[in-house]
Amino acid sequence: MASRALMPGPQCLIENINGCLRINEEALEFLSTIPQHLVVIAIAGPCRSGKSYLLNMVAGETKGFSLGSTVQAHTHGIWMWCMAHPLKRDHILVLLDTEGLDDAAKGHNQNDSAVLALAILLCSTFIYNSMGTINQQALDKLQYPLVVKGRPKARGDNLFSYVTEQTDRIRARSYPDANETGNSDEFGSFFPDFVWTLRDFYLDLKVNGQSITEDQYLENSLKLNQGISQNDDKSNLLGLNIKKFFPNMNCFVFDRPAQRKKLSHLQTLQKHELESEFVQQVGDFRSFIFTHSKVKTLSAGVKVNGPRLKNLVLTYINDINNGDLPCMKNAVLALAQIENTAAVQKAIAHYSQQMDQKVQLPTENPQELLNLHRASEKEAVEVFMKNSFKDVDHLFQKELMAQLEQKLNDFYKQNLQASSDHCCALLQDLFRPLEEEVKQGIYSKPGGYHLFIQKTQELKKKYLQIPRKGVQAEETLQEYLASIESVMDAIQQTDQTLTKKENEIEVERVKAESALTAVNMLESMQIKYHKMMADTERSHQEHVKQLIEKIQEESAQRVEDQKRTLAVQLQEHTQKLKKEFQEESKQLHNEIRSLQCNMNKISSLFLLSLFVQGVPKFRQRLLLNYAFK
Repeated sequence: MASRALMPGPQCLIENINGCLRINEEALEFLSTIPQHLVVIAIAGPCRSGKSYLLNMVAGETKGFSLGSTVQAHTHGIWMWCMAHPLKRDHILVLLDTEGLDDAAKGHNQNDSAVLALAILLCSTFIYNSMGTINQQALDKLQYPLVVKGRPKARGDNLFSYVTEQTDRIRARSYPDANETGNSDEFGSFFPDFVWTLRDFYLDLKVNGQSITEDQYLENSLKLNQGISQNDDKSNLLGLNIKKFFPNMNCFVFDRPAQRKKLSHLQTLQKHELESEFVQQVGDFRSFIFTHSKVKTLSAGVKVNGPRLKNLVLTYINDINNGDLPCMKNAVLALAQIENTAAVQKAIAHYSQQMDQKVQLPTENPQELLNLHRASEKEAVEVFMKNSFKDVDHLFQKELMAQLEQKLNDFYKQNLQASSDHCCALLQDLFRPLEEEVKQGIYSKPGGYHLFIQKTQELKKKYLQIPRKGVQAEETLQEYLASIESVMDAIQQTDQTLTKKENEIEVERVKAESALTAVNMLESMQIKYHKMMADTERSHQEHVKQLIEKIQEESAQRVEDQKRTLAVQLQEHTQKLKKEFQEESKQLHNEIRSLQCNMNKISSLFLLSLFVQGVPKFRQRLLLNYAFK
C-alpha cells in the first residue's frame, strides 16, 4: 500500500513565528492545483512523542517529516505532505504534522490551542499521539481546547488544558445563542474521527484476567467515575466531551520501535532493523487509516478538494490573527461565496462557448435562436448546480439567470444587426445593375416606368428566394424600396405613354401593396413576440424544476446529517442506561447477599437455641458466646 507523493517532500503550510501564525503562500498555491477530493490526516500531541516518525510510517517512507534526535522540539507550525491515496482512486491523501504541545523551550503556549484547533478543523481523521498509557496525567494533557460556549477561559484557572477547552476556540455559528447550554451535537456533525496512539506501550491489555482490545481500553479509560471529587468531575467531563465531539473513536498501541541506542537515528534504520512487533503494529495502523479515514466533508455533504482546503485555511487563519474564534459557519459561507461566484462564471463561460459553437448569425427566425439559447441555458444551469453549494436564498442562481437573460438580449441585438447587414449587402448586390441602368437613362423613355416596375418585381422575387436572410429580411427590403421611391416617381413622370388614369391606378396599387406588406410585417412581429413569451415561460419552468431538485437534494443531505447526529445521541443514551442498569443490578445483588447472610445467622442461632435447651446453663453461655462470635 505505497503512496505516490505529489510533492518532493513535506512543506510548511502554517508557520508559527514568535507567537504569530503565518500562511506559506507556496503551499496554498500547490493546494489550489488539486481538483480531487482530499482525505486529510492530522496528528498532534506532546512534543518529542514521535508524531513525525509515525506519519512517515503512514506515508510508507523512512524520510519525510523532519525528525529530531535531541530533547529540542523539531516541528514548528503545521507541515503538509500530499500524495495519491493508495486505496481510493482519484483521491489525495494529505498528512498534517503539527508542532508539539507544551514545549518548555517556547516559553509560552499561547499558540498551542490555535494550532490544535486548526488541525481539528482541517482534517477528517485526528490522531492524538502520546507516550505510555492512558492515565490521569495523559487525560489532563489531552484537554486543550474543547468547551462549546464562546467565552475564552484564562489559562491560569487550571480548569482544562487541551482538548476539552478546544471549543472555546471553535464556534459552530457566528452568533451563538446566549441561552444555549452547548452545541456539542452540532460539533459532532463536522468534527473528525478520533484516534489515540499510545507509544512505547508496555502493559498487557487485560481487565480482570480477560483480554481486551485497544478500543475497549480507550472506552474503559473514558468511563464515568462514580466519585464526587473535583478530579472525578474533570475526568468525567473530558470523557463525555470526547464522546460527544468526535463521532468515532479508536485506539492503537505501539511498542518501542527499536533498541534505545538506535532511537537517535530512526530515519536511517531499515525495516529489518526495527522491532518486529512494532512493524506489525504500524502495518495494522496504516491499513486502518487508509481503509477507514473519510474524505474531508463540510456541512450539506460538500466534499473538500484542494482549492476548498486552501480557502478554509485562509478563513481560519484570518479569524485567529484578528483575535476572533474560528467559526465553521462563517468559513463555509465564505467558501460558498467564492465557489458560487466561480460557479456563476463557469456557467456563463459554458453558455457562451456553446452559443458561439452552435449559433450562426443571422438565424432564419427568432425561434431558432431561442431554441439554441434554451439548450445552452439548461447546460449552464447544470454546470452551476454541480459547482455550487449553500446558495443562501438562491442569490447566485438569480444572478446567473439575470446574466443569461442579458446574454440572450445581446444575442437578439447581434442577430438583428447581422440580419440587417446581410440583407443590405444582398440588396446592394441584386439592385446594383438596376441602379446603373437608371443612371444610364434606359428607363427615361415611353414605357420605361412599366419596365422599371417589372425589373424591380423580378429582383424582389429573387431576393425573397435567398435563404437565411434573418429576421430583418422584410423590414430591410421595405426600407430599400422606400429609398428608391423618388427614382420611381421621376421615371413615372417621364413616361409619356401612361395616361393619368393609369398613373393613379398604379400609384394606388403600389400604396396598397406597401400597406399590405406593412400589415403582414406587423402580424409577423406579433407572432414572434408571442412565441418569445411562451418560450420564456418554458425556460422559467425549467429553472424552477432544477431549483426544486437542488432543494430536495440539500434537504435529503440535511436529513442524513440529522440522522447521524441522532444516532450518536442514541448510542450515548443507550450506553448510559446500560451502565445505570448494571450498577443498579450490582447493588441489588449485594443487598440480596447481605440478607441471605443475615438469614443464615438467624437460622443458626435458632437451631443452636433448640440444641442447648437440655444443656447446663454454664455450657449454654459458652455455646451462645461462640455462636455470636
